[in-house]
Amino acid sequence: MTKAHIPELRFKDFNSNWEDTRLIDMAKNGLSNGVFNDKSKQGIGYKLINVKDMYIGNKIDVSTLTLLNIPEREFKKNKVLKGDIFFTRSSIVPEGIAHSNIFLDENDDVTFDGHLMKMSPNESIVDSQFLFYVLQTRESRKKFIRRGKISTMTTIGQDDIAPIPFKIPSLQEQEKIADFLSSVDKKISLLKEKHALLEQYKKGAMQKLFKQEIRFKGDNGSEFPDWQELPLSELSRKVSGKNKDESVTQVLTNSAKDGIVNQGDYFNKDIANQGNLGGYTIVEKGDFVYNPRISELAPVGPIKRNHKGQGVMSPLYTVFRFKDKSLLDFVEQYFNTTMWHRYMHSIANFGARHDRMNITTSDFYALPVPLPCQKEREKI
Repeated sequence: MTKAHIPELRFKDFNSNWEDTRLIDMAKNGLSNGVFNDKSKQGIGYKLINVKDMYIGNKIDVSTLTLLNIPEREFKKNKVLKGDIFFTRSSIVPEGIAHSNIFLDENDDVTFDGHLMKMSPNESIVDSQFLFYVLQTRESRKKFIRRGKISTMTTIGQDDIAPIPFKIPSLQEQEKIADFLSSVDKKISLLKEKHALLEQYKKGAMQKLFKQEIRFKGDNGSEFPDWQELPLSELSRKVSGKNKDESVTQVLTNSAKDGIVNQGDYFNKDIANQGNLGGYTIVEKGDFVYNPRISELAPVGPIKRNHKGQGVMSPLYTVFRFKDKSLLDFVEQYFNTTMWHRYMHSIANFGARHDRMNITTSDFYALPVPLPCQKEREKI
């Protein structure tokens, strides 16, 4: 132990220094790599922690593990115990190496993949959950990334991570911190479950509302009039103005998951060449953008509303602006449903590229949009 450290925030009754301790010195039996994952032997046998399992939640989920048939002797050598911590050995990008996760279950029939490294923390020195939280900090991640070896992939091995020092307090303070952070994690998990249920409920309600299976009534109990259905061309106009003088420099992109976002923030780098934005379309706040690229989240490509403000977008996108601003909130919710997908499939010509919709301008603007009266729109 060397360099002392005193944290700015800590629990009462603790005042001793935090000390730099090497990862290898906190391990009970050093570091080890796992078993060879032979695909021909999958489906029966022992539960296997694979690379993909490292990215599911803040602990290894036993219910997601695959099975691998290996000899009992090999299993005993690579058996996983409660509190074991795992690290990934390689990543496409440097930021992904030595990603860690922890095993907190009581199962005694679990082993791990050879593309992972395992350490069993020495309980007399370090609390396993505390160490896991330390490994997630920005400072710790920087230490791992600096030791990665970059070629086609970025890799890191046992000898690279073993000597890395991490600051740890007394065992009693570690346990106090781990208990506190674990309770926060449990609350986060409950909130995520609640959020997922609410999202599911909202999707079901939206489908019923836009199918008119659920109808609102006026404040006086009266029925609202029947909905109209108008083509997009009557409700909006195409936006095609180009950034000829390149005065607009904020480059936007249309993400199926996050909607209209700043391209640099989304990709962590600018894809567009800042010196070649003259052919990009200028978009304003409130404009809608269609991205023809299809994905699992957007099987016909997403249509999203621009909340970011003025920017420019690739000419591959279709940008349109509604004439009646009172429609914006309603049509934004409509395009978040799948109600308009059937029409898009009916007019698409996929051609040579199967990753994007090939739709003519006239067909796109013939897209039928259902419209209730303004009062019912507001209630929806």
